[in-house]
Amino acid sequence: MREVVTADEMKALDHNTIQKAGLPSLVLMERAALKTVEEIMQRLKDRGKEKILVVCGTGNNGGDGLAIARLLHLQGIRTWYYVAGKEERMTAETAGQLRTAEYYQVPRVHNLKSDEYTTIVDAIFGVGLSRPVEGKYAELISAMNQTSAYKVAVDIPSGIDSDTGFEKGIAFQADLTVTFAFRKRGLCFYPGRMYGGEIIVADIGIYPIPGEKICMHHLEQRDLEMLPERVPYGNKGTFGKVLLVAGSEGMCGAAYLSAAAALKSAAGMVKIQTVEANRIPLQTLLPEAMVTCDFDEKKNQEMFDWCDVAVIGPGLGTSAQSRERAQWFLSEAARCKKTVILDADGLNLLSVHESWKRFIGEHVILTPHIGEMSRLCGKGISEIQDCLAQTAADYAKESGAVCILKDACTVVADASGEMYLNLSGNAGMATAGSGDVLSGVLAGIQCMYLAAEKKLSPVMLAALGVYVHGLAGDQAAGKVGQRGMTAGDIIRFLPEILR
Repeated sequence: MREVVTADEMKALDHNTIQKAGLPSLVLMERAALKTVEEIMQRLKDRGKEKILVVCGTGNNGGDGLAIARLLHLQGIRTWYYVAGKEERMTAETAGQLRTAEYYQVPRVHNLKSDEYTTIVDAIFGVGLSRPVEGKYAELISAMNQTSAYKVAVDIPSGIDSDTGFEKGIAFQADLTVTFAFRKRGLCFYPGRMYGGEIIVADIGIYPIPGEKICMHHLEQRDLEMLPERVPYGNKGTFGKVLLVAGSEGMCGAAYLSAAAALKSAAGMVKIQTVEANRIPLQTLLPEAMVTCDFDEKKNQEMFDWCDVAVIGPGLGTSAQSRERAQWFLSEAARCKKTVILDADGLNLLSVHESWKRFIGEHVILTPHIGEMSRLCGKGISEIQDCLAQTAADYAKESGAVCILKDACTVVADASGEMYLNLSGNAGMATAGSGDVLSGVLAGIQCMYLAAEKKLSPVMLAALGVYVHGLAGDQAAGKVGQRGMTAGDIIRFLPEILR
């Protein structure tokens, strides 16, 4: 699990390291340059033929760039640097790096011809950019982008907003970004993540401030080690029972996908409560699941008492009958605080029934995509896209639930302000039924921890489910490609990830 920071948080962490931990800024700059050079050197194909240009701004990002140029030059790599901007505007650290580069006779160019170089290093703006890139800087970045050279960004591609990932006018299109200490939010959200290319987080000696918590994180491959071992003496009841309130007439597919995903994600038993028209198709498609079409007070109570986790909504529809089904189970879950995953039509029903908000709390996981979130919170889609993390955090705080706001970079938030950005998954997962699969995976992950000695917070469990879902999508994309991928392919590769 790794921290993700905003520009302001990074500035505070940097300041704390320099002023309180006593590590001079020039030492940090030198470490940043060394780490970047190390990554560049690993990727050089023929050192004798390399011609590297480092384009430096006048802020501290430019100072990193000047140090990078010097270190490459001293290792015998043909390297030049170009200063974009007026020298009198340089920070003290960058001016010092310029003097050091001149002392070691690193070649400088004044007329940029970027097509002459095999590698171009962007050290123009860094994380401090606060306005759109225009004029000569825009022309410079455009020229750098048009070259066929391998492109490296220092900390973050110039022109990318370090908090939102938005392109501010124009942005450098990197093949590799070496970012320092922590991943920046703008390298998680699109299009910043796309502009960053391969992203390396380099340790340069800046760490969290003692006693202060960074609220945003992302999971990584080694976090799968958190998944508990399967108890060797357990039975199907031990490993969790999922009740799926799903499917309306002609909509059994969503129920099937969610139920199949729950079973493939280690749930011991799954029961689908659906309409009679779906019984035969579901029993045929998924004989491992139980199917019931009963809906009365006694049978509902028996089903609810039986389950450990309830999933409400996939393919449910919004008819009066669907509304009655959803409300009964949602209200009962609120009474006894049993875990509920509210998805799809469950969310649509919530958005039009204000009184249902009393059923929502910390026991509920909400899984809206942007359109569903728009209906829930009353914001426009573009407004939500402009502030995904804040929207998820605000709705989690308002509702008390864990909110999974689904997008190319999914945000998982809880009422306390803890957040996770998901970096697994790919564009092939933008396909019908993918969200239904996620609801089943979330249920399966919940079930895994019923008998586990070590418990995780609800928000981390949700983040883990989103991450596993994305990894299965990545595995599927690797086997069948993104264009023809289906939700069923994601289910097929869940065991590969969990193994």
